[in-house]
Amino acid sequence: MSPRRNRPRGGGRSASGSAERADRYGVERTEDWRGEEWVVRQVGGGAAGKHYRCPGCDQEIPPGVPHVVAWAQHGPVDDRRHWHRACWNARDRRSARLQRSRNAPRY
Repeated sequence: MSPRRNRPRGGGRSASGSAERADRYGVERTEDWRGEEWVVRQVGGGAAGKHYRCPGCDQEIPPGVPHVVAWAQHGPVDDRRHWHRACWNARDRRSARLQRSRNAPRY
């Protein structure tokens, strides 16, 4: 008796690499905020593997928590910011009014 096969037959990856990327990192969309176009991506809990600091509430986003990544469309991708979903939805009403000290960690 042969052992059971755990991998699908057909070998290799699927033909749509972008579909796999969209499943892991979420689908990008653009939103208008403060007169700029922002690229917004929903990140699922499985793809969130690091600690981040939300600019909306200045609280930590631990690994495994679904959140939103946003950056200006015509700005550098290095300016991405990771937001809690609720903070991103309330970004006009909610902003970090606290000023962190120089020694505070920046995630």
